[in-house]
Formats: sequence, C-alpha cells, structure tokens
Amino acid sequence: MALDFVAGCLGGCAGVLVGHPFDTVKVRLQTQDPAKRLYKGTFECFRTIVAKESALGLYKGMASPLYGLALINAIVFGVQGNVQRRMANPDTLKSHFLAGATAGLVQSVVCSPMELAKTRMQIQGQGESRTQFKSTKHLYTGPIDCLRKIYKAHGIPGVFKGFTLTVVRETPSFGIYFATYEYLCRKMVEQPDDDVSMLGLLMAGGFSGMASWIATYPVDVIKSRIQADGGSGQNQYKNAYDCFQKSIKAEGHGCLWTGLNSTLLRAFPVNAATFTVVALFLRSVRPSEDETMETISGHHHTKLGSEIHTVDRIAGATATEI
Repeated sequence: MALDFVAGCLGGCAGVLVGHPFDTVKVRLQTQDPAKRLYKGTFECFRTIVAKESALGLYKGMASPLYGLALINAIVFGVQGNVQRRMANPDTLKSHFLAGATAGLVQSVVCSPMELAKTRMQIQGQGESRTQFKSTKHLYTGPIDCLRKIYKAHGIPGVFKGFTLTVVRETPSFGIYFATYEYLCRKMVEQPDDDVSMLGLLMAGGFSGMASWIATYPVDVIKSRIQADGGSGQNQYKNAYDCFQKSIKAEGHGCLWTGLNSTLLRAFPVNAATFTVVALFLRSVRPSEDETMETISGHHHTKLGSEIHTVDRIAGATATEI
C-alpha cells in the first residue's frame, strides 16, 4: 500500500511535468477577454506563449499542483477505497461511481484553493516576454504568496473562491471516471479472472479520463473564469450564474467548450508519463518483476491501475486533468 502510494505520487509529478503546458493553454483560452483575444485556438496559443514568454511560460503556476498533489492523492485514494469497501455490493459499477464521487467531493476542499492559486499564476503576465516578466513586479511571487495575499484581502471566502463550482465539477467527474474505468477494464477481458494488459490499463485510463472531462467541462470553464476574475483588478462577475449569462451573451454557447482540445490532447501523454514512472518505480523496489506486473495488470487487483490514472486526473486537473 505504501509503495503504491509513493509510486502514485511520483507518477503524478511526472504527469504534471508533461501535462501542465496543456493546462496553461486551457486556462488562457478559457479566461481571455473575448473583446481582446490574444489567441484564436489551441495551437496558436501554444505558439504565442512560447514565442513571447519562452517555453517556461507554459509552466507558470506549476508549483501549486505539485505542492498539493500528495495530499490530494491521500484523500482520493483513502476516501474512494474506504467508501467502496463499505458498500453492500462493492464490485458494481454503481458502487464505483458513488465511491469515486464521494472522493471527488471530499478532495475539493484541497483542490479548490490549489486551482485558484494555479489559475492566478497562469494568467499573470500573459503576453509579456520572458525579459519583461522578470523585470516587471507582479502581484504574486508564487502559489503560497498568492493564497496569502488573497486571504489577507478577502479572508477564507476569497481563498475558496470557486469552491462550489469545484464540487459540482469534481463530484460527478470522479464518479464517471471510476465507473468508466472499471467498465472498460471489464470489457477488455474475456473472463473475469483474466488480466488486463498494461496497454489496456493505459487505454482505459485515457478514455475514462476523457469521458469525465467532457461530461463536466462547461462547469470547468465557468470555474476558471470565476477564479481568474479579480486577479488583476475589479471583479467582472457577481457570481457563477452571472458569469454564465455574460459569457453566453458575449461569446455564444461555444464558449463553454473553450480549451477542450488542449484538455483532451494532454490526456494520453500524461497517462503515458505517469504509467511509465509508476511501472519503473515498482520494478526497482519490488523483488520480482512478475509480482509487479501482476499488481499492475490484475483485473481484480487494479487499484494501482486506478491510482495511476487518477493521479493524472488530479494533476490536470485536478486538473488534471486524465
């Protein structure tokens, strides 16, 4: 159990390193002013950030998900496992959904402030060259400084800005993820006791992650806009509903899917990085490679497989997003 948790954390860190640039693009697209668009789409956003801010611009705000990853992993894995074991029929898809949804709900307490700091850091100094950014004094020097200043100005409500939307996104999202993941794993074997291959686990994690994002993505757009609002001055939105109305009026319903391409594009690279790091770690610390492969691939012992891909959901996320 301890090794699985450490492996999940290391894999999650690898996932953050690979996936954070895609998350930065997503947030930039979601929060840009529709009247003064800096980016027309995903690939132009990538090119513009690298050209103006260097490749390091894609990694703005990365410290926040790295700091919060271990705690969120502990919450998700602990809550999901304990809730599912207490179900009357723990192996049903309904039990997987309810356990995952409960884990998503509980971890939102940590995820929401973490994403607030991440979002504020990602949009800070956008459009500035690396030289300009380094020579200009910005409001926040890092995620901890960001949360401290928000708390000083707005108290606890400020630190938890967007919390309700985070709960609305994470609760069904994690439920969908765990249920879809289990369903796909079952479909990949002919007999219940058969093993799911490493490639099969990777594909199941990728597709279940994409499904969970698509199902809740409009909520994520509004959440990002609410959390970004007020970061550089006066608030534009009174609340989430006001943000929804103003966004639809100014940009049409398509705005609710802004940045989805970058979110889905990051799913498989992040899973590949996460999965590889976890597998290599377990092979290095466990005496038998067969034991490692059995742990990773066993259909009835796929907790580690779930953890591998759940870490990606948190890191993107959390993220993140899978």
